[in-house]
Amino acid sequence: MSNNQPVIAALAAVLTDLSTEQIVEKLEAPKSSELGDVAFPTFTLAKTLHKAPQQIANDIVAKIDQNGFEKVVATGPYVNFFLDKYATSNQTIKTIIDLKGAYGDNTNGNGANVTIDMSSPNIAKPMSMGHLRSTVIGNVLANITKKNGFNPVKINHLGDWGTQFGKLIYAYKTWGSEAEVKADPIATLLRYYVEFHEKAKEDDSLNDQGRAWFKKLEDGDEEAHQLWQWFRAESLKEFTQIYDRLDIEFDSFNGEAFYNDKMDKVVDILTDKEILIKSQGAQIVDLSAINPNLTPAMIKRSDGATLYMTRDLAAAIYRKETYNFAKSLYVVGGEQREHFVQMKAVLSLMGFDWADDVEHIAFGLITFNGKKMSTRKGDVVLLKDVLDDAHELALKQIKEKNPELQNKPLVAEQVGAGAVVFHDLMNDRTNNFDFNLEEVVRFEGDTGPYVQYTNARAKSILRKANTEIDPTTLNLNDDSTWDIVTTLNNFPQTVERAWQQREASVIAKYALTLSRAFNKYYANSKILTVDDQLNARLALVQAVSIVLTESLRLLGVKAPEEM
Repeated sequence: MSNNQPVIAALAAVLTDLSTEQIVEKLEAPKSSELGDVAFPTFTLAKTLHKAPQQIANDIVAKIDQNGFEKVVATGPYVNFFLDKYATSNQTIKTIIDLKGAYGDNTNGNGANVTIDMSSPNIAKPMSMGHLRSTVIGNVLANITKKNGFNPVKINHLGDWGTQFGKLIYAYKTWGSEAEVKADPIATLLRYYVEFHEKAKEDDSLNDQGRAWFKKLEDGDEEAHQLWQWFRAESLKEFTQIYDRLDIEFDSFNGEAFYNDKMDKVVDILTDKEILIKSQGAQIVDLSAINPNLTPAMIKRSDGATLYMTRDLAAAIYRKETYNFAKSLYVVGGEQREHFVQMKAVLSLMGFDWADDVEHIAFGLITFNGKKMSTRKGDVVLLKDVLDDAHELALKQIKEKNPELQNKPLVAEQVGAGAVVFHDLMNDRTNNFDFNLEEVVRFEGDTGPYVQYTNARAKSILRKANTEIDPTTLNLNDDSTWDIVTTLNNFPQTVERAWQQREASVIAKYALTLSRAFNKYYANSKILTVDDQLNARLALVQAVSIVLTESLRLLGVKAPEEM
């Protein structure tokens, strides 16, 4: 629980029409510490109270009980609270040391399941940088979900079905060889896939051949099925190596193929509801009644083959029946927005009131040197290569900074992989960004290694002090530590906001803010000086390390003891 409790209680006593949750959602940190420690904006109250926001702020300050605060003032449309430094510092640090990694936990979710559809690479292709975002955003959302009292269910909805496998089987049978695939499975299969698309540009009949082989696969042809299973098994081996490096596990690998025998149910419901329409031989659902701008959702093609939409509807129903989710999150690129709008619309027409609990967690593109990556064209940046290069860059810097460090390769792996993950997550997820590895694996600036290094520095101070810290007798009340204390105090609220916004960058930006505040303090204070405040200063350092370690854990980034 945050030590903003006095602020929440004071506001709740005055704003009786607002719930505690509504008050907590609105609280924010002022732009500058001179404006106070916690701010409550009044813009959203103007409509219901029929007053100007500035007037509402003045009214709240006039009514509020200011006991326990240094002062409470109205600044324009904000109610700004100046906390009692001594009480807040000591209570915050003691709470963190007592709770350790559980600081910031809440029970808002009441243990409800949240399914998270994430990563979802296509089999028979290597994992590229294009898969990074879904994988790491999904993972941090799972961690944040759990921190907020829910039970996350991480689902890797593998792309293991579709026309592309017909194309791949045709390519393998026409110009591939078993020996080639066994020697280097995924790179070879990718080469076949790219070659198929190159040849299909000259000869469109290849696309027909690919579709025919996929139809065989759908119809249970033994040869097609054996080849498909082989491609899938080899892919999972390679994917697992990447997931191990990113320290990510899944609760389910049920991909598109899993839903092959579950799609008839979708068609039956749509037929019973009389919303399945024949159009030019295909079967569609007209969505214009829900939204006149929506194009129809295609359920079956004219050749009878099912589509992504059919499988996604089957998956949504299966997940509701299996997990009874409170929310079902799909961590998928922003370009798929219309697909999910259509899917929710179809689920609504099918009579499922839980359609509103389905959320598309959209994200922007990563480009390399301003160029979009494309598997079909072979312009693909492999995730394994990026992690290898990040490892080498980290190792080089570690050797320069700390040549005596034990386990340099292990730390370099934690720093390199952590740098790639952190850089992705510190960007607002809907933004596009260009990737430059040299900038990402720096030990200074807004980077993962900067946060890891700050935490390792705090750990080093505690090792040098080599003393038992007593969190019950603290006497911190100086201005130099106040920035750190207020940032630490905001962590539980930050955890809630990250979930409410489904936004990993809230945690990443918080970790950077806390790191900057601590490094400023470190540069201007003699922390290990023996005096009557040594215990209190060490308690502060310990609290910083606990919260930085937990912030990094939520982001899926390791926190090395030394760097």
